[in-house]
Amino acid sequence: MSWLLLGLGLALVIEGLVLFMLPVRLDRLIAALEEIGPEARRIAGLVAIAIGVGIVWLARIMGV
Repeated sequence: MSWLLLGLGLALVIEGLVLFMLPVRLDRLIAALEEIGPEARRIAGLVAIAIGVGIVWLARIMGV
């Protein structure tokens, strides 16, 4: 359970930093994402999930 809370907290910190430090670029990123089709966004999300799971798996294997 502590890993879940740690991951959630870290994700919120990163999201908050992006919103705080780069609000204009975030607007441009959202506009660019609207131009990409839903299927491409779905694939990008799946790739991000796979990379995230791989990083967590490696961290667990390394004993972090």
